[in-house]
Amino acid sequence: MKIILIKDVKKVGRKYEVKEVADGFALNYLIPNGLALQATAGVLKTIDLEKARSNDEKKVHEDLLALNLKSIDGKTVVMEESANEKGHLFAAIHAPEILKPLQEQTRVQINPENIVLEKPIKEIGSFVIPVKAGAHSATFTLEVKAKEGKK
Repeated sequence: MKIILIKDVKKVGRKYEVKEVADGFALNYLIPNGLALQATAGVLKTIDLEKARSNDEKKVHEDLLALNLKSIDGKTVVMEESANEKGHLFAAIHAPEILKPLQEQTRVQINPENIVLEKPIKEIGSFVIPVKAGAHSATFTLEVKAKEGKK
């Protein structure tokens, strides 16, 4: 039976692909679970329109992300964390912890997986943090300071 996948299915194919599968597999698993539709002329036309809309949305999202990265490039973000007298932090800083002050201070929305840290930050100081999203990249400086009363 010829089907169109409407979701990615492991070992079968990716979303919007047209595949030839066994009738029983299509009728008993893929179609009832909302993973595929039977390939008819009307469904093919609808899927083509949906695919075009999805590609347009993806392009707009990439453009917005590129503008966001451009706006944080070269900025400095300040964080205050608890540290001992030697400047070592009590808790390491990972990408999700950097995201909140970055968004508050620059008003830019990015995903934590776009922040590239080789290793967690464990001491006070200045760090150049790369941010990558697809073909776009930027860097900003993270200034980690000890909370007042601790040095």
